[in-house]
Amino acid sequence: MERTGIILRGREFTPVEGRVVLDDEGRIEAIEEESVDSDDIILPAFVNAHTHIGDSIAKEAGGGLSLEELVAPPDGLKHRLLRAASRDELVAAMATSLEFMHRSGTAACLDFREGDVAGVEMLEAAVAAADGAVDALAFARGSVDAMDAGDGFGASGANDAEFGEERQATREAGKPFGIHAGEVDASDIDPALDLEPDFLVHMVHPEPDHLERIDDQNVPVAVCPRSNLVTGVGLSPYAELAERTTLALGTDNVMLNSPSMFREMEFLAKLSELSATEILRMATINGAELAGLDYGVIEPGREARLLVLDGGSANLDGARELVRAVVRRAGVDDVREVIATPEPDG
Repeated sequence: MERTGIILRGREFTPVEGRVVLDDEGRIEAIEEESVDSDDIILPAFVNAHTHIGDSIAKEAGGGLSLEELVAPPDGLKHRLLRAASRDELVAAMATSLEFMHRSGTAACLDFREGDVAGVEMLEAAVAAADGAVDALAFARGSVDAMDAGDGFGASGANDAEFGEERQATREAGKPFGIHAGEVDASDIDPALDLEPDFLVHMVHPEPDHLERIDDQNVPVAVCPRSNLVTGVGLSPYAELAERTTLALGTDNVMLNSPSMFREMEFLAKLSELSATEILRMATINGAELAGLDYGVIEPGREARLLVLDGGSANLDGARELVRAVVRRAGVDDVREVIATPEPDG
């Protein structure tokens, strides 16, 4: 199996004309530089570093409500709607979001999973209903048992509970621990960092000492700019964070935003000073590394999770800087193909 076009290779997304050759195990066997008759753009498929797809049943609900009124456990609007929905409704809605994510170029998402063990099981059912289109990793909450059933633990925030037991359990299980921090204010940042998390989410309100701690502890941060704007909490100091740690990109609640990494990249590119290369890295390899995935970058030996864009589309035709064009203007209508598994022989 092979695909030809302009390949955005490596961590710097260096444009290379040629072909990507995939082996029968779904890995990149070779990248061959040569002249080809194709204007396709081949890049890593996206890794969405922070989602809540359980609230896919409640898209655009709660307009005008504060963040606490929308999503604070246990009685924010989101949680009330989740309790009122049936299991079948929740699974079907999540599957629909996963299918959209696949069509728009996402290979994996790190989902902070409400509902304890049952929530993990519902996500697994949604993945199956969507034919495994996206690797949806369950960062469970509610109990250590939920973490054991899932792929890690996704804590709501250090002002909600101490989470010491859950943090220790993830260490013993060899699974990652992520936690919301600094979304509304700075009060939960130090206690979150005291837990020595594998990554933080949001970090809208870090103060200078928090930035130093993040640097010293080398803690990555998943940022969600559209969500933060919608909920009115502000925007993260992206450049300052990027100087100190690894940033990844997430779309957060489906209730508030479409789970489109194209939209998230464009939004961040046009409101921050981050380069297009850094933003595309946030949407691919950095998210993959948060979850220990062996994709997110196009290099021989890596798992092949590829996104093929039509470089001759009305939207992308004539683009002079391909990485910039992918980040700032590409969209689902430009997607020609998302490659997640090798084609069967014959």
